[in-house]
Amino acid sequence: MVNDDSSRPKRKSTRPTQGEAPQWRSTGAPSSGSQRRVSASGQQPVRRTTKPGSIEPRGAGTRPSSRTTSGTVRAGAKGPGGGSGKGGGKGGPPRDKNGNLIPRWKYILRRIGLGALITGMAVALVGFIGLFIRYQTIDVPPPSSFALQEASTIFYADGTTVMGRLGVADRQIVDHTTLPDYVPHAFVASEDRTFYTNSGVDFTGTARALIKTVVFGQRQGGSTISQQYVERYYKGETTTDIVGKVDEALLALKINKQQDKDEILGNYMNTVYFGRGAYGIEAASREYYGKSSTELTVSEAAMLAGILPAPSSWDPRLNPEQAEFRWNYVLDGMVDLEFITQTDRDAMTFPETIEYSNNDIFGGTQGYLLRNAITEVTATTGKTQEEIETEGLSIVTTIQKPTQDAIVASVAQMPEDAAPNLRVAAITMDPTTGAITGLYGGADYLTIQRNAVTQDIAQAGSTFKPFALVAALEDEVSLDSVFNGNQPKAIPGFENKVGNFAGVSYGDIDLVKATAYSVNTVYAQLNVEVGPEKTMEVAVRAGMPADTAGLEANPSNVLGSASPRALDLASAYSTYASGGLSTDPFMVASVTDAKGNLYYEHQSIPERVFQEDVMADATYAMQQVVNYRSGSGHFAAELGRPIAGKTGTSNDNRSAWFVGFTPQQVGVVGMYQVGPNGEAEKITTFGGFDEITGGSMPVRIWTWMMGPILQDLPVVDFPARANVGVANTPSPSPSPTPSPTPSPTPSPTPSPTPIATPTPTPAPLPTTVPLPTATPLPLPGAGAGKAGG
Repeated sequence: MVNDDSSRPKRKSTRPTQGEAPQWRSTGAPSSGSQRRVSASGQQPVRRTTKPGSIEPRGAGTRPSSRTTSGTVRAGAKGPGGGSGKGGGKGGPPRDKNGNLIPRWKYILRRIGLGALITGMAVALVGFIGLFIRYQTIDVPPPSSFALQEASTIFYADGTTVMGRLGVADRQIVDHTTLPDYVPHAFVASEDRTFYTNSGVDFTGTARALIKTVVFGQRQGGSTISQQYVERYYKGETTTDIVGKVDEALLALKINKQQDKDEILGNYMNTVYFGRGAYGIEAASREYYGKSSTELTVSEAAMLAGILPAPSSWDPRLNPEQAEFRWNYVLDGMVDLEFITQTDRDAMTFPETIEYSNNDIFGGTQGYLLRNAITEVTATTGKTQEEIETEGLSIVTTIQKPTQDAIVASVAQMPEDAAPNLRVAAITMDPTTGAITGLYGGADYLTIQRNAVTQDIAQAGSTFKPFALVAALEDEVSLDSVFNGNQPKAIPGFENKVGNFAGVSYGDIDLVKATAYSVNTVYAQLNVEVGPEKTMEVAVRAGMPADTAGLEANPSNVLGSASPRALDLASAYSTYASGGLSTDPFMVASVTDAKGNLYYEHQSIPERVFQEDVMADATYAMQQVVNYRSGSGHFAAELGRPIAGKTGTSNDNRSAWFVGFTPQQVGVVGMYQVGPNGEAEKITTFGGFDEITGGSMPVRIWTWMMGPILQDLPVVDFPARANVGVANTPSPSPSPTPSPTPSPTPSPTPSPTPIATPTPTPAPLPTTVPLPTATPLPLPGAGAGKAGG
């Protein structure tokens, strides 16, 4: 049978002919919403299979395709995600509530924003919890040590005149309740106008400070007074890390709960730096206006508060325009805050400040006083210098300002042609108490850090003769006792013959004239008679330290072979001036702590070491040193009041002294010249004198300084002569032996001492501890010297 393809019905093409558009018709199939595309001829298009060669007709139960052959999605068909509806189903593109497609970038941003919001809220919650825990656990620390450091103040004897302030921080803490209200108000107007109402923290300012400090490395403190208070009072430095800044803010919040506003403001004003080396309102008031903070005017308080942000730059002496600008800013703020009225503000003028000088307080003569005060406070109270400089002590000394000024002026009156290496020591003392009332330790402490009065030593010369005189009086040797004063004279115990100053022989003279003329040969005999050990013992009893350099029980000790300090001579002669009562020398009268509590007070306890009649006769003889026209200390007679004293000069004029006193005041002036290697050398002549002895320049300086000191004191006579003892001759000559011919003024009257070399040692040494006593050079055979008194 022949296969005849023509007998098989042919399938019509489902493809539309060229130019023919496809059409949609219902198939009548049971699936709703299903439509099929048909050709223009009404025939149903043929569906492609994956295998072109096996085209099968669609059965009635076959699932219709959701996509046409051209890939067009039919209406109502599911999207890629398989879902249908407004928002897009699973896997479909995101749609808004109206069914519109949302751009993918916007969808991603929404998702990121939502995540960031959730994360931020979580972080904020955690941060809040952390801050809460930190706030609850953080403790208010003790104030920084620097915030509490106060400079100690050393006063003159009146207790009000300041000698100097010592301390790392020039600060004196004051009770804020003693200040006028406008003083703290000025700081509120300058630094934090919401101070009385805020919680202690400016969160915006804190964030700004945090960014500047941590990110940009710029130091900036908190913006409120409370935050600045925490930083300065408790931290003591600017915080530069995030944790520290957060802690500062938390502490400010906590402190505002624990302390009232006035206490915070008061501590703040006592802590901050105002420039000119001043910390705290009290020191600032003193440095800028020379007054206490309790005496500040509104205008002055406004100026100080105004320059606070940059005091070293806005000091009126450096930047008057900026200082005045800030002054106006503060006053305007005080008006806005109703602290002052506009009328009062308009009447104010910019206040003038005092001159500022940044001098070292140890400079000049004052440095010796301050150093001596520190040393004595340490010795009497046990406080270290560091404690003295940080505890705000008030130290009242015994130095009387007028007396000190008189001493300094008298030394300055000395002729200018003196050798530059000449050193002068001068001291005055109250003999009834031992109080040092004035002291000249040198011209400038910063140049030579050794005190000529309390540290340096020089041979005493004839100033030791009064000790032998008292030893003789105690041994019942009368002032009427006569000795031969010729020279040279061989005396037992002296290797060489003893000579007098200028080679003068005096013949037979009593002890009064021998004292007035400082006759070596007489006193050498007297010392051998009473015993040199008694002379030494009297010197120690009077106040001379037993370990004084060169102080020995030998016959020459009467001629001044020992080398004391000027302080030692003042102490010993004070015992004579007081009539035999010995006191310890001192310069610190009292020490009060920062709270006003008395910490230390000196108590003078006089001790009777000599009988009054012995002292009366000794001072009678010593008065003739001044009263006799040819006495070695006659220059002092111009003061016109009873004065006793003694000159002293070492051999070759290596040292020269005058020690004089009234019943109310003792004064010592000493001179010595230091060689290039620290050795004692002969004092170079100056002032028109042929040689420098105790009766030349020392007695003149003494007279110049004691004139102003004594002028306001009543004239007091010494006790009358008591005529102790018995004369060593039956009938001493009633008329004075012819006096030696003294050199005309200004040359001194002769009064010798033995050959001896002083050993001052002015090389700088630490002065916080007493200077060990130096030993003088070995004394050559005594008696051959020609030194004068």
